Amino acid sequence: MCLLFLALLIGGAFFLARRGKIGPPPWVNAANRAPEFEARKVLAERFARGDISTDEFLERASVLNWTPGSDQWPTDDGGKKRR
Repeated sequence: MCLLFLALLIGGAFFLARRGKIGPPPWVNAANRAPEFEARKVLAERFARGDISTDEFLERASVLNWTPGSDQWPTDDGGKKRR
């Protein structure tokens, strides 16, 4: 009985992890992420909100040595695609 419960618990955790519902704690992903990625994310969010113009966005992206659209964004779910 106890083994069956343990097997169901492990199976449920595995299923949720594969579906992307659970994952590593947020501080694990933040520790592996470079500060440049955070700066790019903030810059892109400000541009999307309309806080900065296109020229200002491109100027600040060049300061970060970043060509927007040329690289992949780090994902919080370990790179898995959502359905």
